[in-house]
Amino acid sequence: MPDSTQTTGVAATAGTASDADLLAQTAIAVRAAGSALRERFGDVVRYRTREELMRALADNDDLALEILRPRLELLRPQARFVEDELAGGALPSGEWWVLDPAEGNVNHLHALPEWAVTATLVRDNQPVLTAVHLPLSGETYTALAGGGAHLDGRPLHVSRTTDLGLSLVATSQARPDEDEKVVRRIGTSITAMLFDALVVRTSVPATLHLLHVAAGRIDAFWQFAGARADLLPGALLVTEAGGRTTDADGRPWTPESESFLAAAPGVHAEAVTTLAR
Repeated sequence: MPDSTQTTGVAATAGTASDADLLAQTAIAVRAAGSALRERFGDVVRYRTREELMRALADNDDLALEILRPRLELLRPQARFVEDELAGGALPSGEWWVLDPAEGNVNHLHALPEWAVTATLVRDNQPVLTAVHLPLSGETYTALAGGGAHLDGRPLHVSRTTDLGLSLVATSQARPDEDEKVVRRIGTSITAMLFDALVVRTSVPATLHLLHVAAGRIDAFWQFAGARADLLPGALLVTEAGGRTTDADGRPWTPESESFLAAAPGVHAEAVTTLAR
């Protein structure tokens, strides 16, 4: 169906669509933004200063946002947008779109394939739907609160692993300007997992690891600190795929938490114990 027809349909039902209908239209929006980013992917973007790097990152974000925002505004005219994709903490009441228009943006600039476009609708601080599109593979992961998690319509389920010693686990590195205490805690946690888990993966972005947890390919993912846009899509996907999402101490996770752990139920307790060392 041409985009013009889809957009007209959205405008006719703006504000009245069910969450399932909203999710379907959100998936269309992230695919459109991903297609635009894919067109400029392939060559390593050269930069000599941090300022040049930040401009290149902003160019990708702006390109995707020019596509995402108008479409999502039509879907939910009353919903507001989180302007800072690196921000954390609770949101004011009401509906908010939390977007990462180029999740894994640095990878995109370096011609690495691990990047995506994400859009999550948060209602009164609870994620209600999310769509994550991987433009290079064409895959779209979706989750609806109470409606399950899916990959291109196929249900997702976390792994049934019950032994951390047989588990593939993952984490994301700290941001370049992260607090020193957080950086050191990440290093300690990686060392602990290297002793207790089968294999440890460390890379960015967080969302792609969490897609794998939801799909049962990775057994656990953890992170200290982190932005809402990094964690909300994956948190909803993992939860709806049957996984456990808490902080690193096993307490319920919220965007205000200082740590994050998503795991298959069978290894969650062991992961908490390992991260506590």
